[in-house]
Amino acid sequence: MDRNFAQQAAKERLAGLALIVSAGAALVASNTPLAPLYHWLLDVKLGISLPHVGELTPHLVVNDGLMAVFFLLIGMEVKREWYEGRLSTREARSLPVLAAIAGMAVPALIYLAVIGGNPDLAHGWAVPTATDIAFSIAVLAILGTHAPPAIKLLLIAIAIVDDVGAVVIIALAYTDSLDVVMLGVALGTMVAMATMNMLGVRRWTPYLLGFGALWYAVLQSGLHATIAGVLAAVTIPLGPGEEKSTLEHLEHKIHPWVMFAIVPLFGFVSAGVSLNGGVQRLLEPLALAVMLGLFLGKQVGVFAAIRIGSAAGICCRPEGASWPQIYGASILCGIGFTMSLFVGGLAFTEVPARIDAVKIGILAGSLLSAIAGWTVLRIASPIPFFDEDIDEAERIFGQKRRESALAQNPPQTRAGA
Repeated sequence: MDRNFAQQAAKERLAGLALIVSAGAALVASNTPLAPLYHWLLDVKLGISLPHVGELTPHLVVNDGLMAVFFLLIGMEVKREWYEGRLSTREARSLPVLAAIAGMAVPALIYLAVIGGNPDLAHGWAVPTATDIAFSIAVLAILGTHAPPAIKLLLIAIAIVDDVGAVVIIALAYTDSLDVVMLGVALGTMVAMATMNMLGVRRWTPYLLGFGALWYAVLQSGLHATIAGVLAAVTIPLGPGEEKSTLEHLEHKIHPWVMFAIVPLFGFVSAGVSLNGGVQRLLEPLALAVMLGLFLGKQVGVFAAIRIGSAAGICCRPEGASWPQIYGASILCGIGFTMSLFVGGLAFTEVPARIDAVKIGILAGSLLSAIAGWTVLRIASPIPFFDEDIDEAERIFGQKRRESALAQNPPQTRAGA
């Protein structure tokens, strides 16, 4: 195996392991005598206050601040694929949208069915609707070559769409008030960044500054601040035909910081759930509804949408991925930490016991989805790289990566290419 290829694969696995270790450390800390110290570290006041937000804590800084940078990175990757890669046709774009919509609707319906119409619990219907991109990608990174580029892109695209959907749900169902003025400021900032793009600004620093301003405006508007990362990514120049565009340059700049610092920090501050009485609590309607919504609802909704859409000619199955691999990715969509925890906190703010039940359901559903998805993808038969896969590897990782891919997987030509 080529040394550069091996090093890249090792870095991806190391990033995934770093996230899992940090999440495991949070679980240990929150279920041992270290729990008071753990919660104090998350909630200690930093002495900085923001209007409409209050005094900042490490938990707020990571979840509402640093994770916006993660969404910026993911947004840039999807934009690149949207214009130059696997999402460059209308047929390919329709797939993640259809899958994400079904992957939100079915978990919500399962949740409502399990709680049996209890009006006190119905407000949490949106808890199992979103996919956690960070943890899902960590599982794919550990899988290495058993998770082909098509699967990673499909999972990211679905997660981006349903996370944006979750933000819309938060705005409509869980936001008491929106600051229209700050929404206007956010829109104006985005327009200014898009104007820089049209005027030919190609340095990446002005776009980072614009991203910071956009993040602040979105945060103050009452919406979840991480959406600013996706919005900012839309405005960054891709420059088709350029040797290395502004978007690709910025993507490479922030990638190691995101994967080896921001994502593990997020895992540590988000995964601390008390498991006291967890087995019994898991059988209660609220926890059970969340768990089944994530584990069953997500895989059924996503996979059925792709299967039916492909059969009906609405969308096409991703080339470079087999049906078993697509099913494995559908199961991984049930990993729901980030937005699920956030929505759960909004839905049951006044009832701490229900928030704990939601967390237990999220933990169980996400863990089941991670194990089952990993297992399916691990045993699914790998299929060869296509010419497009190898060309993309050459552009992103260099000539040696291409030579390694050629040596391990003789190139195939897609029908009609």
